[in-house]
Amino acid sequence: MPIGCTVVDVTRGEQHAPDFLKISPNRRIPAIVDPEGPGGQPASVFESRAILLYLAWKTGMFMPRDLAGRIPVWEWLMWQMGGFSSMPGQVHAYLQVADEADRRHPFARCQKQTHHLYGVLDRRLAGHDFVATEGEPSIADFAIVGRGRRHERRRVDLADCPNVKACDERMRARPGVQRGFAVPMRRAKAG
Repeated sequence: MPIGCTVVDVTRGEQHAPDFLKISPNRRIPAIVDPEGPGGQPASVFESRAILLYLAWKTGMFMPRDLAGRIPVWEWLMWQMGGFSSMPGQVHAYLQVADEADRRHPFARCQKQTHHLYGVLDRRLAGHDFVATEGEPSIADFAIVGRGRRHERRRVDLADCPNVKACDERMRARPGVQRGFAVPMRRAKAG
């Protein structure tokens, strides 16, 4: 487990604990506390994209320094947040509905949009190692790999998206990504 990492077990309701609510008022993970935040004071940040932006600005890593270079990072980070994060998640949710008749239409709609989003990403990655920058990944790549890692659960075959597959392999080979994926995921059970 990464240094200073605390697992919040949502299956046990730990996201409702008063101490965690001070950090993440929406009761969602991830959330961080930087003991050396602005002005040397502790700073808490919730919502994964806000965390990525905070860490990029604080460390000067994974974010181009020039405004022109930042624009594609922001675009692809917002693309991930606005569609690539939610639509594949809905596919997974509809797969949990037991009655085929109840899930048929919404599942088909979400599945079609999910395949469209993987296609958008595959076209963007044609001739590029990373989605928004060259040479090194940006925070947009980290946001995307985190959501894209569960493509099998969403019935997406990366053989149909060779550029996404190649980028995914590059990202998963990074030691930091491997450490992040090693943190156990806990999901609340429906019902």
